[in-house]
Amino acid sequence: MRRVTKLAAVLATVTLGLAACGSSDGGTATPGASGSSAAAAKSDIKVGLAYDIGGRGDQSFNDSAAVGLDKAKTEFGVATKELEASPNETDAQKEERLRLLAQGGYNPVIAVGFAYAVALGKVAKEFPDTKFAIVDDSSLKDTNVTSLTFAEEQGSYLVGTIAAQASKTKNIGFIGGVDVPLIKKFEAGFTAGAKAVTPDIKVQVKYLTQPPDFSGFNSPDKGKTAAQGQLDAGADVIYAAAGGSGSGAFDAVAAAKKLAIGVDSDQYKTAAAAVQPVILTSMLKRVDTAVYTMIKSSVDKTPLTGIQVFDLKVDGVGYSTSNSIVQPFTAKADEFKAKIISGEITVPTTP
Repeated sequence: MRRVTKLAAVLATVTLGLAACGSSDGGTATPGASGSSAAAAKSDIKVGLAYDIGGRGDQSFNDSAAVGLDKAKTEFGVATKELEASPNETDAQKEERLRLLAQGGYNPVIAVGFAYAVALGKVAKEFPDTKFAIVDDSSLKDTNVTSLTFAEEQGSYLVGTIAAQASKTKNIGFIGGVDVPLIKKFEAGFTAGAKAVTPDIKVQVKYLTQPPDFSGFNSPDKGKTAAQGQLDAGADVIYAAAGGSGSGAFDAVAAAKKLAIGVDSDQYKTAAAAVQPVILTSMLKRVDTAVYTMIKSSVDKTPLTGIQVFDLKVDGVGYSTSNSIVQPFTAKADEFKAKIISGEITVPTTP
């Protein structure tokens, strides 16, 4: 299997570079309009970004990718083009989106989400001189495809320890957008972390849709219904790893005056004001760091290759501390974090 060869060295400079774009606790800033700084050096690199369902503005996964793109555009003066996915689209439509970017001279082309794997497998072969990257998939072996992957289970473990500490009922919930192996990693880590703190805690699990229906990542109504069901069954902390559907879960949690945990971006900063107070923390999946790192490596003429894993050791995952109500629970979470980094704890990737 292809392994990481350059990631740690590149991240040494990337972490500093993203500081101006992300929050002080490692969360991502709210994405704004793309633009180049007057001080930015003009690069001849053209970057194409193909979003997953929900696109820019989902306040979660895609927005995190957008932050990395915006930072690179500002810092390096790269030209960019962003294309969005449609609900329930076919692989052929995804192929056409990637093909349009490659034909337009965009290099690298970054596909945001594992749903692009089949399409990218075809398009990468058509454009052997174009460098592609895909977030959340490591199945493609083409030499011109870089896999940007994450240790989601590690970050989820940490928020699981926080949920268990914060719960008064010893009953918490996990909502997954779509029942796929990737989201199972979130569930596995969250459950393991919670049980490390409270062995007899109850963890309710609900997935919004099953493949090939991926609408569970962008259906706030489904998120709200699922959260309400878990609240009615006694949960007082709910972790929603469901992309844009999480906003519906937050609405239900806020109405019940319980607690929620966000995902991917620091959702305390991006959520509506009405639900902000109940967002205890968010599991940070630094898609912004991955996208920025990929672009920076291209600008530096040393593009990343193979499978790149963004884990706790390189600050690729973590948790946010923007909401002060999480403070009583961070010391224990950080103890577990140190044990994961040292190898004392190995977090499971399947429930």
